Amino acid sequence: MNAPALDELSRRIVAALQDDGRASWTDIAAACGSSLSAVSRRGQQLLRDGIVRVAAVPDTQHAGPADLFVLRITCSPGRQARVCAQLAGRADVRFLALVSGAYDIVAEINVPRADSLAARVVEEIQTIDGIARCETDLRLHTYKVAHDWYRGGEIAAGPEPHECAPEHFDATDRAIIAELRGHARDSFRTVAARLSINESTVRRRFEAMRDRGCLTVTTLVPSAALGFESEVLLDVTVAPSRLDEVARELATHRGVRYVAAMLSANCLMCELILPTERDLFRFTTDTLGALSGVEGWRASMELLTIRRGFVETPWWRGQLPSRPAP
Repeated sequence: MNAPALDELSRRIVAALQDDGRASWTDIAAACGSSLSAVSRRGQQLLRDGIVRVAAVPDTQHAGPADLFVLRITCSPGRQARVCAQLAGRADVRFLALVSGAYDIVAEINVPRADSLAARVVEEIQTIDGIARCETDLRLHTYKVAHDWYRGGEIAAGPEPHECAPEHFDATDRAIIAELRGHARDSFRTVAARLSINESTVRRRFEAMRDRGCLTVTTLVPSAALGFESEVLLDVTVAPSRLDEVARELATHRGVRYVAAMLSANCLMCELILPTERDLFRFTTDTLGALSGVEGWRASMELLTIRRGFVETPWWRGQLPSRPAP
């Protein structure tokens, strides 16, 4: 099943939800310039149909001191769907995508520093039936994580993501995050009832985490449904002395959703979401290719995004054909 193309009203609703995923339907209707009944009916249908999910995404340190690792996985022929399904069920997977190119799957896993990386990768992940090879890389620094990529091609420089510390969260904060992770439009009253705490406590703690940048409300939607043809992961090799400058320049472009410095090969990991292949060509030639210090890149098309921000996308199972293993 391919993602259905959204009409103009649906796209305006998605744009409003990207601005504020917890905005009331009244505020969203005002932003869309449409009636409350039409917007609430269409918006709730998008959520029910699994085309859109509003998620509360916590910082990687929310459960304690942790490091983020990128896994580039090669699968045995025909085993990609089985491996994706196994990885999708892991709570430590922040990002998961089926890709083209040198690898079949790219994943990010969040590993508490008290845990053994060797046990996590070698004994758990690499033993998944169908994984033929797995390369592991360490994220050193995140320059940009953008949630409003649908807005278009204008420049959008902004502050780097907040660097959280484990002490920014306590058990109550983590319980609130768990309740809202995949359903961030649930009311504070509903969350408070499920946790048996005061509604004002839920509201105050949630807003404090959000204001600090320890938690982000993001709207997940398949890029193809909004008419975007090119969703690409780039591993960009940069001269060591220019790594920081190149990363900061890339982070100013709206189509760049994510930029992070990796440990291996003077590499920046960059995610692009662009409207057309022509836009991708212009970006790689006029922007990336013109940056002083860029020595080359390796590209992978994102064929299907399965997890983002520790949350499963609601559409992936219907879009990935499964077949029994021989």
